[in-house]
Amino acid sequence: MGNQLEQFIEQKYINLETYKKDGTSIRTPVWFVIDKDLIYVITRDSTGKVKRLKHNQDVRIVPCSFKGEPKNEWIKGKAEKITGEEADKAIKLRKKKYGMLARLTGIFTSQKGNLVVYSIELID
Repeated sequence: MGNQLEQFIEQKYINLETYKKDGTSIRTPVWFVIDKDLIYVITRDSTGKVKRLKHNQDVRIVPCSFKGEPKNEWIKGKAEKITGEEADKAIKLRKKKYGMLARLTGIFTSQKGNLVVYSIELID
């Protein structure tokens, strides 16, 4: 696992910075999982971050607290929408990492659309 990824291993949240069309950055604390040197974020397809990622796949991430306070230095990355078996695996990893909380959250957010998975490759 790359040195940049090591800071995320024992963390529960990352702050995901995405960008509006005008370049304004929006930071959102999110759950994540790591697999094969990629970070995966699972969200709902009607969320603002998905809308922003459709137009600009450049992101920055940092380990953070529940409220989004950074715990380290921001790292640039490139997000890519993932489907199929890779997406299914990421969803299973999230259920394993976050347990019952992931299932409850899924129930309460289901009105926001279908699950969508993004991988984030870190850029040096």
